Amino acid sequence: MTNALKIFIPATITFIVGILITPIASYYFYKYKMWRKVSRTDNVPESAFHSLHDGASETTTPRTGGMIIWGSVILTIFIFGFIDFILNNEITNKLYFISRGQTVLPLFTLLTASIIGLADDLLQIFGSGKWTTDPIKLRYIKISIIVFLGIIIGWWFFAKLGISDIYIPWFGFIELGYLFIPFFIFIMLGVWSTSVIDGVDGLSGGVLSSVFGAYTLIAFFHNQIYLATFCAVITGGTLAFLWFNIPPARFYMGETGMIGLTVTLSVVAFLTDTVLLLPIIAFPLFITSLSTIIQMTSRRFRNGKKVFLFAPLHHHFEALGWSKAKITMRYWIVSIITAIIGVIISLVN
Repeated sequence: MTNALKIFIPATITFIVGILITPIASYYFYKYKMWRKVSRTDNVPESAFHSLHDGASETTTPRTGGMIIWGSVILTIFIFGFIDFILNNEITNKLYFISRGQTVLPLFTLLTASIIGLADDLLQIFGSGKWTTDPIKLRYIKISIIVFLGIIIGWWFFAKLGISDIYIPWFGFIELGYLFIPFFIFIMLGVWSTSVIDGVDGLSGGVLSSVFGAYTLIAFFHNQIYLATFCAVITGGTLAFLWFNIPPARFYMGETGMIGLTVTLSVVAFLTDTVLLLPIIAFPLFITSLSTIIQMTSRRFRNGKKVFLFAPLHHHFEALGWSKAKITMRYWIVSIITAIIGVIISLVN
């Protein structure tokens, strides 16, 4: 069996599994009213922001759709694991893509980070008082938890996998020693901050599909076949989610999807020695987070003056009069192009 088939078959199965489980998951999402109790517009004083967002949709549309992604990934792993256990032949051995050296760590990261995000979602869905409004205190708690997770994963890279350097394109490896762990935490927090892109129907799903699709190719060309399959499986699950998330969204990705995928992305980037290519491969994520930082910095040091009409950047385009569909599709196009550029750079340097 060729390596391409080892990647393509699990990814396709994951997409099919995601499509099949979505009607069931969606039924329970709506049955238990798994949406925000308080719309973001209720906490933002700027009236113009209200004109860009339908607060009613946030309080009537489930926000736990990310469960479709990691749920379909887990089910696919169980399917291939069960088949391999029953048949135990050369073909099933090759299709079962769990590897201690390549996929155990990103799988652990995906599950742990997704559960952290799910806890945040459930708190805003079923919580009471200020916890339903995503208060600053809750954000600090999330940052602290992600930092702690980063310490664990960074230590695993350093102590168990023996990784303590980073690769700089066209230059070579730079040894960081113990500084690798805080550097890893910094990158993980930076990638997690890009979760603010989940603000327009279909936007985050399309962009993340391109990013993980790019990492499927990068891992494949680096002969990390198990990791390539893992990235392809995430891509398949994300595309299944996107099928139902395109406007009008049946549900939103929520923190369980965004935290899970962005934190896992940082791990995949380190495993493929492409962490410094992330701003290119995941350019829409990077520029979205950067626009928020620029806006906040400008307001802080320029007496409240803004660079963008609204931040993150996709809301700026909304304020300019772009339709949500136009923003989403143009982000998809840019995401595909920059992902291809990133793959090419990873191969030629």
